[in-house]
Amino acid sequence: MGIERRMSRAMFLAEEVVQLRQLCFTPGRVYQPGHYISGELPDVAFEMGLVDKLPPVRGKSAEIRDVEPDEKA
Repeated sequence: MGIERRMSRAMFLAEEVVQLRQLCFTPGRVYQPGHYISGELPDVAFEMGLVDKLPPVRGKSAEIRDVEPDEKA
């Protein structure tokens, strides 16, 4: 039997963007794989180990700026 990876919502900040790796079924909704704010996902997604932290953003892409369409960066 493989090693089970147990996680908890407490490992993530409420505003942190996380990745849901596979479908998560709840009685009220089906969550598709993708990026979510951790506070939007149900506890069961964390308990089942379906949620991963996103890798840190490095380099110039880490600096997000609002640029007007007429401006050139």
